[in-house]
Amino acid sequence: MHKPSAAFHSHSEAPAAIESRALGTLAYIRASIESSSSMYVPGMAGIVMGIIGILAAIGVSLPRWAPHWLGIWLLAAAVALLLGGALVARQIAQRGHTRYLGPARKFLLCLCPALLAGAVLTWVLLTAGMTRVIPGMWLLLYGCAVLSASTATITGIARLIGIMGALFVVLGSMTFALPAVMHTLMLGLGFGALHIVFGILIGRLTHGW
Repeated sequence: MHKPSAAFHSHSEAPAAIESRALGTLAYIRASIESSSSMYVPGMAGIVMGIIGILAAIGVSLPRWAPHWLGIWLLAAAVALLLGGALVARQIAQRGHTRYLGPARKFLLCLCPALLAGAVLTWVLLTAGMTRVIPGMWLLLYGCAVLSASTATITGIARLIGIMGALFVVLGSMTFALPAVMHTLMLGLGFGALHIVFGILIGRLTHGW
């Protein structure tokens, strides 16, 4: 039986090798473009923000501090945003400040409008004596902010952040229909539990926790 020559094998294997290298190069270019135009959000930021949310919910549930629920949650929000932002900024610095400046700006432009609207509406509702509506509004607008910001994150993380944002929207919508005694629970589930759960999921996805 006639056996193919070595020259034939070399000729047939060369295109396959070239094609394999080309596909690898294209995949690398695609990943580089995506990473340079998308934001990376560390899972630890979500976990830290969630722990602060849980602590705020526990504090508000105590009879002594219950009358100060609005101030406690506003303080918790400020601390959570400060610490979460610091962790994100550290991640940006580690990965290259100049490279991620554009994606970070895009992320903030997606996130901040709904948060600003929430701050303004908090003042409006407070002065109008409609504080009962505030918890649902917070959850709803925060969910909208997170959904919008998910479009500026890398593909795998974007899916998780988008799901988290949608769940915040659902919780906010439900909170409007619930009695005031349930609002602390809903805020704890949202700003506490959801942040922690999805922070862990993002950490597992990106760091293999």
